[in-house]
Amino acid sequence: MLGFRVSAILLLAAICLLMMKTVFGTKRVTTCGDVNNVHRLSCDTGVIVVKDALYGRRDSETCIKGRPQSQISNTHCSLEGTLDIIKLSCDGKTECELNPSVFSKDPCHGTAKYLETTYDCFPAINFDACEGSLAHLQCDEGKIILIWGANYGRRDRTTCSYNRPTSQLQRIDCSDNSRKVANICNGHNSCTISATNSEFGDPCGGTYKYLEATYTCILQSEQLPNN
Repeated sequence: MLGFRVSAILLLAAICLLMMKTVFGTKRVTTCGDVNNVHRLSCDTGVIVVKDALYGRRDSETCIKGRPQSQISNTHCSLEGTLDIIKLSCDGKTECELNPSVFSKDPCHGTAKYLETTYDCFPAINFDACEGSLAHLQCDEGKIILIWGANYGRRDRTTCSYNRPTSQLQRIDCSDNSRKVANICNGHNSCTISATNSEFGDPCGGTYKYLEATYTCILQSEQLPNN
């Protein structure tokens, strides 16, 4: 499975709790569809939750410099599934970089396209634990852990890449949703998990993986009933 997925019940519970807290701001990023451009989302505080995304063109004003009229006249051009692709790559991270070339399909030949993403920064904690290491989650005294997303695999080439050969970093579509993290950590003040194949299985042999999770610390009085 690609990206950062979570069960519907857990996600609904987590989002309800998050919405009772402060959203750190909605942002919009637009990147012209050039092979050299980088589409970068980031949160100074909190984690990314993508709300909307477009790859194509829906106006005749965006990314028009040097473009003839024939390349900007089609304003009803969009690639189906763009939102899912961006969410799978970026949700739950504090920063995320993509190149428009990630889209192998062209929704409108001859039209100058752009990638536009709208996202929120939610008050949550993101952590990565490299394969073979221990992940330790901790909340302040009187608070407990609520996991709202966890994956074991790889969805970028920079995380946990130090001293690793390129061959172990090429696959970024390697990510397996893990409910196990929630089962172990939810409701506890702290928890420790081993980021290993023996714990989570191996979603992509030959790729150096990492355990990624996003969680909030809630008051014990906010503890949810078992699902």
